[in-house]
Amino acid sequence: MNEILLKILPVIIIFVLGYLLQKIGIFKKQDGDLLLKLVFYVSLPALIILSITKVRLSVEFAFLPFISSTIIIISYFVSFFVAKKLKLKKTTFGVFLVGSMILNIGFTLPFIIAAYGDEGLARISVMDFGNGILVFTFVYYQACKYGNNKKDSKMMIKKFLSAPPVWALIIAISLNLFHIRMPHFASDFLKLIGDLTIPILMLVIGIYFSPKLVKVTSLVLVIFIRMGLGLLLGYILVTIFGLDGLTKTIVLIGSAAPVGYNTLTFSSLENLDKEFAASLVSFSIFIGIFYIPLLIFILS
Repeated sequence: MNEILLKILPVIIIFVLGYLLQKIGIFKKQDGDLLLKLVFYVSLPALIILSITKVRLSVEFAFLPFISSTIIIISYFVSFFVAKKLKLKKTTFGVFLVGSMILNIGFTLPFIIAAYGDEGLARISVMDFGNGILVFTFVYYQACKYGNNKKDSKMMIKKFLSAPPVWALIIAISLNLFHIRMPHFASDFLKLIGDLTIPILMLVIGIYFSPKLVKVTSLVLVIFIRMGLGLLLGYILVTIFGLDGLTKTIVLIGSAAPVGYNTLTFSSLENLDKEFAASLVSFSIFIGIFYIPLLIFILS
């Protein structure tokens, strides 16, 4: 257990470094956007292909997208009921729903990779597939519904279908199932690029971090639904499907992930309550910095 904590510690230090570099003006928020694009389009797809082609896929992998999708749908009904009781204005109501549903799998990646390596990454990537499908369809539809912009759900569906991590997942699973081995130079190249993922992601999280409490009651409830109820639902689902070992651990960590970055992205695109969205994402990430390593420690 101490070994796992020692592996996670450098990840947290990189986050602190990113935050400090942002505070002294070396990095700005727009630099974080650029670095996030580098991860999304280059390093993460490389890491997904490399990790999934190395592990043996089993039947239990098929449950992972279904579990993340189920958590999102149940969270929607719970958050809708709670938000109605709070009598929130339309744009804040939309952020409440979106923030409660999106699993921030990207945030958990550095911790999972540091603690569990390729085996952990392969499982969380497959779980994120179900998360991604609903985020760019059902969740984005909710953002459009409560936003003030012209609705264009086709744009986000197209964005999902053209996302490099999605195609990397499809390619990796195909290579694995058909037992196609990559040449050594290709593996070495993917490893070189993929190794950038952890440091860049944690730097970006530090750059984005800006804790400012807005609408405290609503904020606490969203975080509780996303990280507390999410964990409970994850536990119930792994029990129902009889998952154990590393797969169970990864599902529980993914289920407890903080509020997703796309909460802020969708709020900006659809003119939702951006101030509430920014506070929600930042504060949940701050909690996640301690919550996810603690969960890894407990589960190990």
